[in-house]
Amino acid sequence: HEGTLREASNYAAMLKDLKHFDEAKSLLQKTMPVARRVLGASHATTLRVRWIYAQTLYKDAAVTLDDLCEAVATLEDVDRIAQRVLGPTNPTTAAIGRSLRDARAALRAREAPPPTGDA
Repeated sequence: HEGTLREASNYAAMLKDLKHFDEAKSLLQKTMPVARRVLGASHATTLRVRWIYAQTLYKDAAVTLDDLCEAVATLEDVDRIAQRVLGPTNPTTAAIGRSLRDARAALRAREAPPPTGDA
């Protein structure tokens, strides 16, 4: 049911905001395939579930390089779908775009070579 999926995404967003990333990620990994199957990949609730999932990946202080890559790839897909379905001026589309920029910045920072001690 769409309402149940929406409430699951709200609960996961709250867990993410409270920095309970593992719990949020676990819930979202169960919710994403159900949302896709029941609502479809282009439904606003499915996009929100995937968007929150990507945020749980890149906002976690213990994020791995693989998680950052997954977050960026997920957000690129979600952004592309949101642009098409919701439109580029939709506030949700804009917020997804900001998350994509943040995730890319986190990935670049992780991939950057450490500064040398040369002075």
